[in-house]
This record gives sequence, C-alpha cells and structure tokens, in this order.
Amino acid sequence: MQVFKFGGASIKDAPAVQNVAQLIKQFGQMPLVVVVSAMGKTTRALEDMLAHKNRPEFKQKLNDIKEYHLHIMEQLFNQNHPVFEAFNKQVTALETLDYSLEDAVLLHARVVSYGEIFSSLIIAHYVNSTGVESEWMFAPEVITTTRLYSEGEVNWLATTSAINTRVAPVWQQKIVITQGYIASCPQGIITLGKEGSDYTAAIFAAALRAQKVTIWKDVPGILNADPKRVNQATQLFDLPYSEASEMTYYGASVIHPKTIKPLANLKIPLYVRSFDAPEARPTKIFDVQSGQLAPSVIYKENQCLFSFKVLDYTFIDEEHLALIFKTLHQLNLPVNMLQNSAISISVSFTYVPEKVKALRSALADRFTMYYNTGLTLITIKNYTPYALSEYTPPKSKILLEQRTRTNYRALLKQ
Repeated sequence: MQVFKFGGASIKDAPAVQNVAQLIKQFGQMPLVVVVSAMGKTTRALEDMLAHKNRPEFKQKLNDIKEYHLHIMEQLFNQNHPVFEAFNKQVTALETLDYSLEDAVLLHARVVSYGEIFSSLIIAHYVNSTGVESEWMFAPEVITTTRLYSEGEVNWLATTSAINTRVAPVWQQKIVITQGYIASCPQGIITLGKEGSDYTAAIFAAALRAQKVTIWKDVPGILNADPKRVNQATQLFDLPYSEASEMTYYGASVIHPKTIKPLANLKIPLYVRSFDAPEARPTKIFDVQSGQLAPSVIYKENQCLFSFKVLDYTFIDEEHLALIFKTLHQLNLPVNMLQNSAISISVSFTYVPEKVKALRSALADRFTMYYNTGLTLITIKNYTPYALSEYTPPKSKILLEQRTRTNYRALLKQ
C-alpha cells in the first residue's frame, strides 16, 4: 500500500493534470491513496476573495477562481461530462456560505477548503476517464482533530479507525483520491497548517501502515539549500528521519514539519520526487545511519524577535519561563530560537499579528515586552569552515547569534 501527494504546482493546468494521471498509471500500485493540494495559487486566491467579502470585488474574485478551474476542465473533458455539474454545485456552496460567521478562523478554513475540493473532484473525474477507477473521499470526514487556533491537532485513534473503515472496502478495486490540508474539528472544518497536504499524506500512510509515501514536487528531491539563494545547492539523496525532521524545524520548505514523525514511528520511507523528471533519482527519507552530511543552508522568513523583561527588575526564573512558554503554547507560537539574560528572555517565532497582539495582552501585567518584525533566521546545519566563511552574514545585520558543535544560527535584519 502506498500514498502519493501532489502539490499545487503539479496540477496547475490541464497538461499538469494529464501528467499526474500518467504518473499514477506508471508509478502507482494498488492499493493507492492520492492526496492533492489546491490547484496552482488557488488557496491564496480564496484568501484574497475572503478579504473582500463585504466589497464589490468579491463576486469578481469568486468568478476568477471559477473561470480558472473551468478553463482547465474544458481542456480535459467534453462539455457534457458530469464533472461540470459536480463542480458548479460546489461553487454554489462556496458562494452561498454564511460569510458573517463571527469565528474568523473557522470561516477561513471553510473557504479555503474549496481549493482542495475543486482540485480533487477534477483529478478524480479525469483519472476515471483514463481507465483507472478512483473513489473521491472527503478528508474531513475521516481526519478529525482538536482545535488549536488555525490548526488542528490530530485525534489519532478516531482518525486511524475512520480511515481504515472508509478505505479498506474500496482499495483493492479503486484508488482513493482525497484532499490535503483540511480536516474537521468539533466546531467544523479546520486546516492542518500551511502546506499541510504533506502531513495529510503522512496521516493516511500511518493509519493504513503504508509501505511508502511519495511527495511529487517541482524539484528533483530535497536540496541542501534554496537554489534561488545559494548557487551551489545540491541534492541530498539518503536522509535519516532525524536529519529531515531537523531541517523542517529550521525552516526547510520542501516538506511540512509534522510530516516526518508519524512516518518515522512506523519506519515508513518517504520519497521526494520530481513530477517533471520522474525517472531521476529521488531523495529517500528513511531509517538509515548517516555519516558526515553535507552542510545545509536554511532560511526562515517572516520572523519576529519578541523580548520579555520582568517589570520589577528581579531575575528571570523558572516560574517566569513556565508562564511565558505556557502562553506561547496556548497561542500555538512555536519558538524557533531563544536567548536569555538575567532579567530578560528573547524568543523568535513566525510573525502572526493577531497572535502577537494576544501574547501582549495575556502577559501585560507580568512583563515589559517589545519586538521586531520582518526578520530572517538563517541556519547553517552541519557546518564546515568553508560553509561558515561563505554564508555567515555580516555582523551589522545580526540581532541574535548562536553556535553549537554542528549548527550556526543567526537572526537577521532585512
């Protein structure tokens, strides 16, 4: 049993959809679950539409999203194909949503879910038209979570049971096509976090005890740096789970940070493979012993450096730390870097304005707080003297700097 995941770039237009169907035929083996993201930049387009919900531009933005998908469908299907009726029904549901919903998080999740609904409907119908039988499955009916702000924390017992109950009866005769990124919580639809489709693939794989997971990307595999920023970026072919997990923690964007753990727990290998060059050697993440790994240069953008100072000039102690980290956890603000002195502690995390506002409000009576935004966190992992000399930023840009035996990290001004 295996799981495929296709991201937005791999299904951005009609030729890309045709390529996906060919990859499924050529490389997919039954039983197979296929997880798809929204097509192209649809999620951003839906967010933009939502931001204009009370403005005249709303209908035009909705129509643009509709026309984008219709243009793809018209190149894939004849005009009488039932996919058009199924698609139009979902567009109507999106248009008639209650946009006055007070809970902004749930409204956002409900709206953006249509990106994956649209794409999975189109992919399922097209795959069927090529002679490969598929069954469309609505992921929020099987992946259940507790609510944690804009993300869901998976209820593994219920989710594993639901996936097996739904998938097992059909997987010998049909492939299953479902949506990434979205799940359900007691209050309604919720997301699994940005780029959460990778995590969806890992959830299905863990629940079904898959033999492997393949994430199809527009790159040949995992590189040791972003080639747009580092000229000498090279592919890493065999990666231990621990190394891949650390890379995602530090900000490597090829796979979602939560993807590795459920696969590592069950020793399920993860392949990162090119949809443009499927015969090329992929990156394999698995239970392997690593020797000396090549240095990786990882950038994490949109960082906020947030500092807490005790109001009465006493020292920062364990009670203060416990309060700060409990509040950060409650706000789902994972710390990417921290440093403390006798009377203050500074942490960096990804900047989300409403969460920073909530953090300041929650701790206003205990600390003086100040912060900087628009920062970049650089990590040089498994550094060598050459890597340090080549990629260490100038001192004038550094706000915070740390170095261990293997890793160098710095928080930079723009």
